[in-house]
Amino acid sequence: MNNMYIQMEVTASVNALYNAEHARAEKDFRWLKYRFPAHPLPYFLFGLNEWWKIMPEPQNTSRDGIMLAYMDTALYFAEKIHEREPENIEAAFFLSAIHGFKGRLYAERGSWTKAAFAAKSSLNYLEMSRGQKDLSPEFLFGDGLYNYYREWIPENYGILKPILRLFDEGDKELGIKQLTTVSRMAFYTRTEAQYFLMRILSVEEGEVYRGLQLAEYLHKTFPQNAYFHRYYARLLYSTGRMSSAEAECLEIIHNIDSAKTGYGPTSGRYAGFFLGQIYERTNKLEEAKKYYKRAITFSESIDEEEAGYYLYSIYHLGVIAEAQGDKKLAKEYYKKAKKKASRGETVFDNAKDKLKEL
Repeated sequence: MNNMYIQMEVTASVNALYNAEHARAEKDFRWLKYRFPAHPLPYFLFGLNEWWKIMPEPQNTSRDGIMLAYMDTALYFAEKIHEREPENIEAAFFLSAIHGFKGRLYAERGSWTKAAFAAKSSLNYLEMSRGQKDLSPEFLFGDGLYNYYREWIPENYGILKPILRLFDEGDKELGIKQLTTVSRMAFYTRTEAQYFLMRILSVEEGEVYRGLQLAEYLHKTFPQNAYFHRYYARLLYSTGRMSSAEAECLEIIHNIDSAKTGYGPTSGRYAGFFLGQIYERTNKLEEAKKYYKRAITFSESIDEEEAGYYLYSIYHLGVIAEAQGDKKLAKEYYKKAKKKASRGETVFDNAKDKLKEL
């Protein structure tokens, strides 16, 4: 992994992976597999490639088995090296990373017990890096994630507190510093660290502008990555940069309509809602209605009918209908929003109030 020649050979392939050029990445990884058939690296990269096929449309589980199969193959070869050379730091890195990525997939699917045990296995191998200089920025990625999320998860998911008693305490501030170091110095885990920092800073820590800087960098570096694209559009909208947000959202919709790799209903429901909001605020009501309806259709196609983008798209169609003098249609939308929303949600209360007024 520290071989500069191999890193140079792999750089373009890894960049292709993150840029949704999956076929190109796979072709290069097959070459790597041919050269190193008994090493975990090519199989791990195949698995990572599958993970980034999943990321843009996470509700699609069709590639889960393929990703896990690649990771299990990488695990087999990493364990073989570890058995022969128990102190081999490279084997420890792969064992930690493989269990970590399996844990991420289990967590995405709500399999929290599996995710916790995968994380525990990952941490066991992470411990081998203590005091080691080789691969230290790569190992620091796992440390940073652990330190941050060990504290964040129980704060936000109380039901998981019993499981987390298995783990040592973390440190969120230290975790962010470690991930920042990895995002600048690591080779294999740099982009993953940047992805997590973007999410942590913009959502969990409320540092939206720092998150936007990372989102802009990731989108411009990997312009075909649908996940980075929609996150960039989301943060442009959140920071009030409406003209730029409009342009990015229109491009997202165009990419979906053109069946571009990675672009689908998840990206569409974001872009559709943001465009609806932008056009409603500028009194382009017909355009606003068009995109709110698209946000609704995208949401329904992936059973995302409890999220705010769906509920508020329905509600705002009611607001527009009312503004255009169609009280009957407005009532229909408000009733639907109230029916779909849960009691106590703001959109439920707003729809209820609107119905009383009408």
